Amino acid sequence: MTELKRAPLPHDFHPAVPSFTLVSDDIEPGSVLKDAQVQSAGNTSPHLRWEGFPAETRSFAVTCFDPDAPTGSGFWHWVLFDLPASVTELPAGAGTGKFEGLPEGAVHVRNDYGSKDFGGAAPPAGENHRYVFTVYAVDSEKLGPDADVSPAVVGFNLRFHTIARAQLIGEYEAPAHS
Repeated sequence: MTELKRAPLPHDFHPAVPSFTLVSDDIEPGSVLKDAQVQSAGNTSPHLRWEGFPAETRSFAVTCFDPDAPTGSGFWHWVLFDLPASVTELPAGAGTGKFEGLPEGAVHVRNDYGSKDFGGAAPPAGENHRYVFTVYAVDSEKLGPDADVSPAVVGFNLRFHTIARAQLIGEYEAPAHS
């Protein structure tokens, strides 16, 4: 295994906000991601459920980010926003580009694979990466950007509209080549 210096988590550079609870039937905190969340296997977004967010929440955003990707800027695996405040759970597979299991008006922007959906874990062989699943409680019904912006633009808007945040981190190491 290649020992890497761990990159900061994506929220280390954002203003501190309250947290709330995020759980999953598919991911245990700090555990290894299941094959379903690996790009070369299932490539399926995990089930997510959240509670305890502020009463003034008007919408949610959901992201998955790999801070350990060898890019100098991490790797966005999933960026979804404008989920109504009444939505507090996503079924496994909701991150497909077909929007099944998502409410009308939800917006996917392209991930770093170049598609508007969830893209599973795919670190270089022998590297262990963290996958940070985050749900953001947002202070407005619409975040502002459209589906054609980059994940960085969504992150910029989230910086100023997030009133609370919950995260769940799983890990995955691709087998080393023999």
